[in-house]
Amino acid sequence: MMKMITVIFSVLILTSCGIQSIPQQKNEVDAALAEITNQYKRRADLVPNLVSAVSGYAKHEKETLSGVTEARSKVSQITLNANDITPERLESFRKAQGDLSMALGKLMAISENYPQLKADAGFRDLQAQLEGTENRITVARNRYIESIKQFNNLVMIVPTSWTNSLFLHYKALPQWDVAAEEKEKNEKPPEVKF
Repeated sequence: MMKMITVIFSVLILTSCGIQSIPQQKNEVDAALAEITNQYKRRADLVPNLVSAVSGYAKHEKETLSGVTEARSKVSQITLNANDITPERLESFRKAQGDLSMALGKLMAISENYPQLKADAGFRDLQAQLEGTENRITVARNRYIESIKQFNNLVMIVPTSWTNSLFLHYKALPQWDVAAEEKEKNEKPPEVKF
């Protein structure tokens, strides 16, 4: 009878100590990161179409167009592996994505100077797709941030941290953040001109 009680008590302890929840949450983090990568890939696939739509109208805006193309090229060269995330790799990925975001912002500003471009249905559809993609990226990043927070709580807070330190040996993951230049830009209030 005592052995049975010990076994039941052990099972209860092990099921509530994180032996399953920590790896499950690590899988959630990996899936959330994969979704961010998926949305960035979608954006990168849309950029050539946007550039070609704009370039027909704004041939002399080559500097901005080549900046977008260059930023997209850099983005496609950096990949994140969920099993090999370091703060440095995450920072270079974020920086490349931030550079592409800034280049796309300049490209969208060009459309203000070309009324015939703004009136083109193809450009409007492409712009709507790009805006939708940016929203999806934001949602995916928010989910990733939340999944990292939950994972880090499991590996750092008692009692699941005891299980982690005894059996699993996961380290807390670096949290998503924007590059320093982008953070500085984001902290400035936008100019509104009428």
